[in-house]
Amino acid sequence: MDTSASVSGPAPSRRPRSVAVIGGGISGLAAAWYAKQALPDATVTVFEGSPRLGGKLAVAEVGGVRVDLGAESILNRRPEAVDLARAVGLADDIVHPATASASIWNRGELVPMPRGHLMGVPGDPRVLAGLLSAAGLKRAEAGPTLPPRSLLRVEAETDDVAVGGFVAERFGREVVDRLVEPLLGGVYAGHADEISLRAAIPALVPAYESGEPLDEAVSKILAAQAGAADPKPVFAGIRGGVGRFPAALTESCESAGVTVHRETMVRELSRTAEGWRLVCGPVPAARAHEFDAVIVAVPGAPAARLLKDAAPAAATELAGIAYASVALATFVFDDAALPAGSGFLVPPADGRFIKASTFSSVKWSWLAASGKTVVRASVGRHRETADLQREDTELAALALADLRTALGPDALGDPVDRYVQRWGGGLPQYAVGHVARVERIRSAVAAQPGLAVCGAAYDGVGIAACVASALRAAGEISTGAIGTGAHTNPEHP
Repeated sequence: MDTSASVSGPAPSRRPRSVAVIGGGISGLAAAWYAKQALPDATVTVFEGSPRLGGKLAVAEVGGVRVDLGAESILNRRPEAVDLARAVGLADDIVHPATASASIWNRGELVPMPRGHLMGVPGDPRVLAGLLSAAGLKRAEAGPTLPPRSLLRVEAETDDVAVGGFVAERFGREVVDRLVEPLLGGVYAGHADEISLRAAIPALVPAYESGEPLDEAVSKILAAQAGAADPKPVFAGIRGGVGRFPAALTESCESAGVTVHRETMVRELSRTAEGWRLVCGPVPAARAHEFDAVIVAVPGAPAARLLKDAAPAAATELAGIAYASVALATFVFDDAALPAGSGFLVPPADGRFIKASTFSSVKWSWLAASGKTVVRASVGRHRETADLQREDTELAALALADLRTALGPDALGDPVDRYVQRWGGGLPQYAVGHVARVERIRSAVAAQPGLAVCGAAYDGVGIAACVASALRAAGEISTGAIGTGAHTNPEHP
C-alpha cells in the first residue's frame, strides 16, 4: 500500500496563488520560469541552498578564455531547452558544433567513430571494422541471427534489461566494451551492464519486446531520422558557454517577478490543511513559510529527505537512486596540433585514466576565435572514486599525460592554464527498472495535491531532459488540486 497517499488534501477549488521551487539548478530555475508563465498572478519563490545558481552548469575564465566547467552542449533534436534559451534572450547566441565527428582511443590508436549506430548499437556490424578485432567483428556479424532474449538477465517485475547484456547477446561482448560502454559512460558515467535499456535507449525497446533483429531495428530508426523533412543538428551550444544559460534564466525569472533566494536551505517540507509548509535557513534561526504548491527540484537524496513524511513511498524510491561523481580537467594552450574532430572517447577496458576528451576550441567557433586551444578531459565513473581523491595538481597531470599519449608527444605543449572542476554526486544512475521506479515516484507524488518533482533523476540527465521535466512539473502544479485559505508571501530569511 502506498502510504504517501494517506494524507490527502481538500478538494480542488482554485489555482495556486503561491509556488515554491526547491532547488536552483537548471531544472528548478526552468520550473520557476514555467510556473510564472502559467500562473502570472501567483508568487513564485526559488530556494537554493548554495551561494550559486545553475547546478552543474557553470562558466569560468581559464587562461584568459571563458569556458564551460560542466555540460557544454544541449540536445537540439528535442525543443524544450533550446526554445527556453531563446525565450530568455539567448536566441542570437545559439550555435552548433563546427564538427560532429569524433574518435575512439582504442587499443592505443585514435579510430574514427563508426557511423550508422545508435548509442553504439550498429545498424550494420560491418561499420565496426577497424574498431573490433577480427574475432569480434565476426561475432558481431553473426549476432543478429541468434535467438532473442536467450541469455538475458531480465528484471521480471519491470521487464527491463541492462543495455550491456542486451547488446552483448546480439553482437558480442567486444561491441559493448569498445563502443557502447564508452558512449554510455560519456553520458551517465556509469556501466553498460547496469544501465537500463528502457531508460537509456527507449527507441530499442520495441525490438527488445518483439525480438526483431537489432541491426534491422537500428537501421529503421536511423533511416527515419535521416529522412526527416527538416533534420536538425543533434546538438546546440551557447556562444560564451552553456553556463550562461542559468544566469539568463534567472534574470528572466526575476524580471517576471520570481523571488530567488540563495544560501537558503529548505530543511523541512510538510503538508498542511491548505497547502505546504517549508522550514528554511540555518538552525536556530530557521523560518517557516507556507505555499499552495511546491516543486522539488533537487537530486535524489535531498529530495528523499524532504519527502520522507509527505510522500514516504516516493522518498524510499528516490533514496535508491545511486549517483556517480566526475571531474573535468580543462587545459588552455597557446597552440596545439589537434587531430580532426571534436574529441575522443575511451573504452574503460583499456585501463586509461581519462574516459573522454573534448577539443572544445575545435568544436565551438566562439572558442576558436579566441586564438587559444581548449581541451577538456573527464575522469570518473560510478563507484570508481579512487582517481577522484587525488589532488587537483596530480589529477590534471595524469589527465594531461593521457592526452599526450593519445595525441602524440608533440601535439600538446605546456598549458598556459588548467582548471579542475569536480562534480560530486553529479550524475544519477539509471539502473535496470529505472522507468518503473520513476512511475512509482510520480504516482506517490501525484497523490499529494500541489506537489511535483523534476530534475535529472527522472527522465534524462541532459539539459533538454531536465528542462522538459521542469515544464511537466510546472504544468502539474498549475492545473492540479490545491486547498483554500490564505498563504504567506515569504520574505527573505
